[in-house]
Amino acid sequence: MPDLSETIETAAATPAEVTTDEGNVKERPLDELIQADQYLQGKSAATKKHRGLRFTKLVPPGTV
Repeated sequence: MPDLSETIETAAATPAEVTTDEGNVKERPLDELIQADQYLQGKSAATKKHRGLRFTKLVPPGTV
């Protein structure tokens, strides 16, 4: 799965719209890129064995 952090950083550094004699170029809004990044991170977290949750049994000292 590609790492979108570099893409988001590049998109934030470039202008949102460019107009030249050849035509116009628009990029996706940054909030859409961030939502896409959050979706992919959540998707990769869901494929992990523990799925973001870990259960541990706490035993106070002095008890068996």
